[in-house]
Amino acid sequence: MKKTIKLVYCVLIPLIVGGVSGYFTTKNIATWYVTLIKPSFNPPNYLFGPVWTTLYILMGFSLFLVLNKAKELDRNKIIGVFSLQLILNFLWSFIFFEFHQLCLACFEIIVMWFSILYMIILFYKTNKWAAFINIPYLLWVSFASVLTFSIYFLN
Repeated sequence: MKKTIKLVYCVLIPLIVGGVSGYFTTKNIATWYVTLIKPSFNPPNYLFGPVWTTLYILMGFSLFLVLNKAKELDRNKIIGVFSLQLILNFLWSFIFFEFHQLCLACFEIIVMWFSILYMIILFYKTNKWAAFINIPYLLWVSFASVLTFSIYFLN
């Protein structure tokens, strides 16, 4: 039962963080974001919700996997790095959609990308599967980085 509760918490945390940022920034998609010049490879808006939901679930599950195998000394570092990338993920939505700071969003998403890469490397040392299931997250943020830079340069 303890593992089930831990799993639920690990998955709920990123889902809640993503849900809160989405709730507060979604209004800008229909008002501000639609006015921006976007590259031809910009995906349709309806795709972002399901993709991010899936990635948040994978993130949470990977956290669960590592916390179950990590030594006590490593847990604080794992939680710290996981929290850092999740906070950066949360902040990017506000920087880009709420505050319309495209240049700052470009810088921030690069920092987020490196924090995700570091998280994957750290997770790999404890549980390879926990690292592997975050590769789609890193790939999506790589794509989001190119998209963010493209929107910045086009506008």
